[in-house]
Amino acid sequence: MTRYRATLRLPGVRSLLLVVFLARLPMTAAGVTVILHVTTGLEHGFAAAGLVGSAITVGRSLGAPVMGWVVDRFGLRTMVAVTTTGESLFWLTAPAMSLPVLAVFGLIGGFVLLPVLCIGRQAMAALVPVEQRRTGYALDSILLDVTTVVGPILGVLACTRLGTENALTCLGIAVAAAGTLVFLVNPAVRADHEVAAERLPVRSWLTPRLLTVLAIGTAAMFVLAGMEVSIVASLSTHGAEDAAGLVLAVASAASMAGGLAHGGVRRSLSQVRLLVLLAVLCGCVGIAGTGVDLGASWWWLALALVPMATMCAPTLAATGERVAALAPVAVRGVATGLQSSAFTVGTAIGSPLIGLVVDHTAPAWGFAAAGAGGLLIAGTAIALLNRSSAATPAETASPVPSRAW
Repeated sequence: MTRYRATLRLPGVRSLLLVVFLARLPMTAAGVTVILHVTTGLEHGFAAAGLVGSAITVGRSLGAPVMGWVVDRFGLRTMVAVTTTGESLFWLTAPAMSLPVLAVFGLIGGFVLLPVLCIGRQAMAALVPVEQRRTGYALDSILLDVTTVVGPILGVLACTRLGTENALTCLGIAVAAAGTLVFLVNPAVRADHEVAAERLPVRSWLTPRLLTVLAIGTAAMFVLAGMEVSIVASLSTHGAEDAAGLVLAVASAASMAGGLAHGGVRRSLSQVRLLVLLAVLCGCVGIAGTGVDLGASWWWLALALVPMATMCAPTLAATGERVAALAPVAVRGVATGLQSSAFTVGTAIGSPLIGLVVDHTAPAWGFAAAGAGGLLIAGTAIALLNRSSAATPAETASPVPSRAW
């Protein structure tokens, strides 16, 4: 724990972690709140809820790099003021919208979502020296695991106790409070010694190597999204959907344990190796499920997922660390936004594709397909990088050491 104590002693780190933890709670509560509002408040089906969720997701993936550019050019507070106002207005007016209007404005609202994930990662790169970033990003991933458990619980409680319309209003107020907190704290997104160039051509920093890192991040989220779908499908075959929260809680705890180990060692596995382990272990759950009905008992399923889950936080933390290492200071906001978009794309692709696999085969094959798909995405990206490096020898002279792969 020496590395964690040293990182937490750095100026601004503890306040940053507290601020982003609180600010991420509305974000993680939003998904289940929208689903419950559309299905119970507006009395439409889950397909309609998925349509609204997809609109918000598309808007978020498009908006994250733009908001990162705003941070790079105009500073954090300008971006926070714009997104806090926009997102708060969206949630506060959402109760008055019909389904078609909600879907259209969901795209706009998603574009101006407060990018708390990006803020935390960008500020961590500014506050923590390079040699301690692994520990810093591990802390960030661990807290993200906590919010992904706590946030949906708060969303469900608000919807069931207050009604979905009031829950959306509370969500808007919470976003306004979170944005105000970030605005007042104003965490540094650039270290004092970092000097940014005025303008950088996109080709000078959006290199094949950085694109490959982003693609591996997409692959990781593909695997995780497929895992969640397969968990629900496995339990649904026995009418035990309610136990999905327990299984995900066990997986989150395992992920936090893996994140602690990843951030506490001097040298850890590379992003690629962590992704391979994540995908292969997910596939192993599927192979085991073809011989044993894991969904018959939620705790058997939870135990089977523990080895894979320990790779979750380390893989995401390693992705953030690699993006921070490869992105120049002048475009760190855009690069972090692209990372957020890459994660969103992985989730958006993984959920429906693995759902399709489960619908036409069995839940166990969902785990197997999720692992195979993750390996396919990452493998394709790495193959394209190697081809690009062979075509342009100058790329191989990059200061990034080869052992990073």
